Order: sequence, then structure tokens, then C-alpha cells
Amino acid sequence: MSKLKKILLAVVFIGLVGMAAFAYFVYTSVFVSNTAFNNEEAHVYIATGSRFSDVNDELEPLLKNMISFEAVANRKGYPANIKPGHYIIKKGMNNNDIVNALRSGNTPIKIKFNNQERLENLAGQLAKQMETDSLSFLEAMTDSAFLENAGFNAGNALSMYIPNTYEVYWNETGEKFRERMLKEYTAFWNQGRLDKAKSLNMTEDEVISLAAIVQKETAKVDERPRVAGVYVNRIEKGMPLQADPTVIYAKKLADNDFEQVIKRVLYRDLEIDSPYNTYKNAGVPPGPITMPDISSIDAVLNREKHDYFYFVADVNNFGYHKFAKTLAQHNRNRQEYVRWINSQGVNR
Repeated sequence: MSKLKKILLAVVFIGLVGMAAFAYFVYTSVFVSNTAFNNEEAHVYIATGSRFSDVNDELEPLLKNMISFEAVANRKGYPANIKPGHYIIKKGMNNNDIVNALRSGNTPIKIKFNNQERLENLAGQLAKQMETDSLSFLEAMTDSAFLENAGFNAGNALSMYIPNTYEVYWNETGEKFRERMLKEYTAFWNQGRLDKAKSLNMTEDEVISLAAIVQKETAKVDERPRVAGVYVNRIEKGMPLQADPTVIYAKKLADNDFEQVIKRVLYRDLEIDSPYNTYKNAGVPPGPITMPDISSIDAVLNREKHDYFYFVADVNNFGYHKFAKTLAQHNRNRQEYVRWINSQGVNR
């Protein structure tokens, strides 16, 4: 064999080895699994404004080989097209699948909220579950132009947020979130619920404000229609609601302190000058004192029809209440409760 042929064969051999090495690199970079976690899937949250280095920081604990991921990502132009959101990386994905997921797989998350007393509290709860900060949520929810167009005001804006579990995008803005909640509110008030509210001579806002009182009065879902029936009876008779939870709310509002815990309403509290004090003002408050559960709203709409006008905590069946048709009967029940709470040393 001539020397030239040997050189040519050597060149061909080196070329084949190089091609094989390159093919192997491409294969392992693109098609071989590159996940390093044991769970079935991992969740990646890419913040708004993230750079490729930020994405790499999020992915590094989840991948076996960052160099091969970066090579594929660069090849597919991902660093110039980073999108914020929540992404799911499944066990066994290769780099090509991972990049594709990050490019177009923004996946909704499930959030839930309930029983918040103010929009400020709701905004805080949302910020714990989504990217948007609490101030941005609050600004969106209290925007006067939005509230006016939606038929709400600063006093009853909390009514628009029906407690439930919702699917939303993690990076959804406060503006988009409030629009979504307005649609959910409109859907909640279907014709059946609207007809029941009308039969009570109440608006949707009034139903929710009353439901908020029911929510605060009893944690027992099965008792809520009976408690609601008491308040509806009072409204129909032109009696003040005289609901202690509204006095507690009025005090918190007056003190600008919603962190305080009040277990007992004192006589001096009944004199608080506030539109939320139902001992001094007729009808339901101008807005909800808390975010009522759907069960409390439906308890008002489907209130139990009875002749009770009073109720007080039942010290023999904690969590429930004793109901009375007359003031004399109620006073007897109340004396039993007062004796018990005094024995517990509850002064506030």
C-alpha cells in the first residue's frame, strides 16, 4: 500500500471517528434523558424579566448536564425568547423536550382563598401563591374606574371575590386576575340565585353582606340556614340585626387593627359609631365584614323558614347555638351563656 493511500485512509478514519463523536454528542445532547430528579415531574417558575442565566439557576438542581442543555437551548434560540410562567418538566425528558416545554408550556396553577376580612388580606394571600406582589393586586382591585364599571365601590368590592379554588396563570397580572374574578362572580349569580335574592327583596351585595355575618356567627355549615333565617326574620320585621360580628369588625376598623382578637363584645363596643355596627344601624352593613363561603351565601338564599328571632351560643353543644322565638326565652339562654363565659375568665 502506497504512502498516499495510507494517509487517505487515516484521514477517512479520523473523519469517521469525528463524525461518530459528533453524532454521539448530538444524540446525547438532544435525545437522551437529562433529568436528575426522582419525582414524576418538577415545577419550574420563571419570573418576569428573567435572563437565560436565571433560568439556568432554576434548572441546575433538576438536570444532569447543564452544558448539553445550554447547547440545545442556544441552538433553538431559546435565550432570546424567554417567557415567564410556571412550567412542568417531566421525569425522563431530553433537552429538546425541556426547551420545548419552556417555550410554550406555561401551565396554570391552582389557587384558593377564603374568609378574608379585607381586600388587603386577600391581596396578601394571592401574592403568596402567584408572582404578582400584594400591592399590585391591591391597586388593581381598588381601582375606582374598574369598580365603577363593574358596579362596585370601595365598601363592597370584596363581594366580587367568591371563595373557591381556581386555575390561573402563576404570572397573571392583578388586572387580568380581577377581570377573571368578575366573570366568576357573574357566573356564580345564575338565574336561580338571582331569583332567590329577589324573593328576599335583597340585592346580590346585600345577600353577600348578610352571608358574611352568618359566616362569622357559626362555623357549622348545617346550622347556617337556621342562623340566616333568624336574620331574614329580623329584616322582615324591621328589627335591627344586632349582630356581634359587625361590632367586632367596626372596632377593628376604628382601631385600624385587624390583627386583634376579640372574643367578647362589651357594652361600650355597642356604641361604636360605624355604618358596620348593626346595633346602631338598620339593615345589612354597606359591605361584607368577611369573605363568606359559598355555603354561607347559599344559606341566606335558602334560609330555613322558622319563627326564631334570637340565638346565643350553646354551652352544652359547642359550635352550635340555642334559638329562641321570644326575648324572654332568649334572655334565659343568654344568662346561661354569660355564666359560662364568666367562668372561663374571658374579659375580651
